[in-house]
Parts: sequence; C-alpha cells; structure tokens
Amino acid sequence: MAEQEWYADGLRFNCTQCGNCCTGPEGAVWFTEEEGRVMARAVGLEHEAFLRNHARKLRQGWSLKEHRTEHGFDCEFLDRDTVPGKAICSLYEARPMQCRTWPFWKENLASRQAWESVKKATPCPGMGSGTLVSIERIRIQRDALP
Repeated sequence: MAEQEWYADGLRFNCTQCGNCCTGPEGAVWFTEEEGRVMARAVGLEHEAFLRNHARKLRQGWSLKEHRTEHGFDCEFLDRDTVPGKAICSLYEARPMQCRTWPFWKENLASRQAWESVKKATPCPGMGSGTLVSIERIRIQRDALP
C-alpha cells in the first residue's frame, strides 16, 4: 500500500502578489517550446524574436531572462510598478508551467520540513494561508512538471 502524502488533508495557499517566488538568487525560469510560443504571442513577437529578446539558452533548456533589482534577480516579466505595493506577472495568463504550479513542486512537497523551509526561505506569505487546496489539485500541479 502506498504511503499517504503528509499533505493528504490539503494545504493552504493564496498568492499575495508579493513577487518573492519570482525573485531571489540567480536561477532559471524554465519553459517548453510551446510555452515559448504562447508567451511570444502574448507579447506580440515572433517566437525567434521572443527567444532572442526575453530568454537565454542554458544546457538544460530555455529560461526566461532575469535582471538584478534591490530584491534579487527578478524575472524580467515581474512588474513592480503598475500596482503599488504588488508584484504582478505581466505574462500571467501565458506564464510557464513552472510558474503556474508554484508552490506545489515535488521538492517543496517532499516533507513537511521541506515545505516549511521553502515557506521561510522564499519567504512566501501565501504558503499556509488562504484557500485550502485539495490533495487532488495539489497532485495535478505537483505532477505537471517533470
């Protein structure tokens, strides 16, 4: 019999638009070719122009570019100016799966300790508050990334 996930009763999460999950140490915001095409359409560019202007090719694949800010390395589509006090994604409807599934990544769900550690390290004020997300929904998001 499979071991039950520690989050079997669900987890609370509500995005506060703080932007903390979109900034921090230099990293990678991975996306697939199809996600790149969707993002390109969203910003009104041909796919190749989008890659040239907004992405970088790494050994493992394509990542959105980041730029240094007072907060760390922000995803270049993180908008801290339009809504005072909020950090919003200017590509929200077209954002890649990596972004859509935060914070329900396998490594964040590995244990209660991992969840709490990420919650503090990010720091993500939405983790542990707000809407109760069901185990079914968590599994869908968790399993959406390779």
